[in-house]
Amino acid sequence: MRIDVLGVGFDNVTMAEAVERGMELVRSSGTHYVATPNPEIVEVCREDPEARTAVNGADLVLPDGIGVVKGAAMLGTPLKEKTPGIEFAGHLMDRLAKEGRSLYLLGAKPGVAEQAAAKLAEAHPGLRIAGTHDGYFKEDGPVIESIRQSGADVVFVCLGAPKQEKWMARNGAATGAHLLCGLGGSLDVFAGVVERAPKFWSDHGLEWFYRLCKEPRRIGRMMKLPLFLIHVKQEKRRR
Repeated sequence: MRIDVLGVGFDNVTMAEAVERGMELVRSSGTHYVATPNPEIVEVCREDPEARTAVNGADLVLPDGIGVVKGAAMLGTPLKEKTPGIEFAGHLMDRLAKEGRSLYLLGAKPGVAEQAAAKLAEAHPGLRIAGTHDGYFKEDGPVIESIRQSGADVVFVCLGAPKQEKWMARNGAATGAHLLCGLGGSLDVFAGVVERAPKFWSDHGLEWFYRLCKEPRRIGRMMKLPLFLIHVKQEKRRR
């Protein structure tokens, strides 16, 4: 059963359970996808029905960040823990490497996915990189065909939310991959283009603040966090 946080249903799983579920989806027939919403995306889903449908249609919906976990607790329906998408991806790649499975990287600026591919192949011996494509494309068709031809088991779709969730919902099955994961700006981190917040910051739920200090232009997006908490308080009173 999913835990509802402002209209988005989150799977109540630990990181280990999430990775196990991810691998079950990789091994099963058909196409599946994972969404990793943070408070900002939950706020987008409140305003955009198509985004909400795409996120809730995912086979696995993971709380990316402490804000969602705090929101769920405030509503009296606590989640087990935060399961950041980038960490989920790291554990998943370890498992994919052990089984010799293949991964396709989609997103970021031209050249970044290739950089990420080289670093990930080195970090996860046994992981096969099926192919890459940047996120600056106009037509879906050639990208879908590239993934399909690659025979990739898994695709990391890093187009930013809610574009990536809508893309996975619309095109996932046509790619032929078993699992697609919406992972926002993760390719930049994997490639070493962007630095992830140090452990102290993420352990204390301050990753958002670290990112804001590094990229002040994110202030508009970051303002969705206090808005999210206001909406959670309103929902709590309503319930």
